[in-house]
Amino acid sequence: MEKNPLLVQHLTARDYREKPFSTVILPLGSLESHGPHLPFGTDTLTAYEIALEVAGRVPGTIVLPPLPYGMSEHYRDFSFTVSLKPATETAVIGDILESLYREGIRHVFLMNGHDGNIPPIEIAAREAKVAHPDLVIVGIDAWWNMIGDLLPENFFDAWNGLGHGGEGELSIALALFPGLCQPEHAQGIVPDLPPHLDVWWLFSEITTTGASGDPTQASREKRLFMKEALVNAIVTALQKPDACGGDYRSADVKRGGNACKKGVSRLFFLLPCQAGEQQDTSLPFISSVRLSRRRNTGLIRNVR
Repeated sequence: MEKNPLLVQHLTARDYREKPFSTVILPLGSLESHGPHLPFGTDTLTAYEIALEVAGRVPGTIVLPPLPYGMSEHYRDFSFTVSLKPATETAVIGDILESLYREGIRHVFLMNGHDGNIPPIEIAAREAKVAHPDLVIVGIDAWWNMIGDLLPENFFDAWNGLGHGGEGELSIALALFPGLCQPEHAQGIVPDLPPHLDVWWLFSEITTTGASGDPTQASREKRLFMKEALVNAIVTALQKPDACGGDYRSADVKRGGNACKKGVSRLFFLLPCQAGEQQDTSLPFISSVRLSRRRNTGLIRNVR
């Protein structure tokens, strides 16, 4: 096996002493059916490959082994589904965040690939932030929603590219792990859900194929455009210059005290260093908020 310096499991204690990292990415996925055209681990593979792309472009960033199981009970009528209970997943994510904090990590990026992980991520991240105010947590909870803001109008041919195993997901999978995709077998159903409402469905109520949306509209032409748009957006956000070394507080809050008070913004960037080295304070982060805009429509929020 070839060593990959972006993967924490490939590093030794000596590697870490010589070149400590300041930012950790945790990919989160699932194991469940994505129709006859995508692998069971699609959500995990997508989050993991995107994480590696981002880590390769943001200095001082490392990728944790992905969490390959999620809360997938709503997909259980289609094989092969292995699911965690919400409380279990929340506890696992919380324990990982606590461990990272104990190890001196103060910057965590949560890269999610599965809809069922959103509530556990929200709870675990909020609890970690309350317990450790100097822990900076950012993430993308639903890249399939975010991507629509990054692409040209009418980029997708069906249902705005949405769907579990749909046009958008198959297209980006063709960019990230094409050898595991079988687009010639693509099948999906675009469900008729009420607009402007959240619908907590069982997947077997809205499709018979194990996929939703229209994956037959996926294309190799769309794949690279989608991947680059998503990765570039994340990298740009993580590297956005900030005059106060990562202090994301609002102007009103800043007026109530010292905007660059030591122990607040600068504490976010204190990491172990070797003698003679300087701290890397170059990466600003936004605490406990998502990079994506959540769209308040039942169609978009609930059919991934």
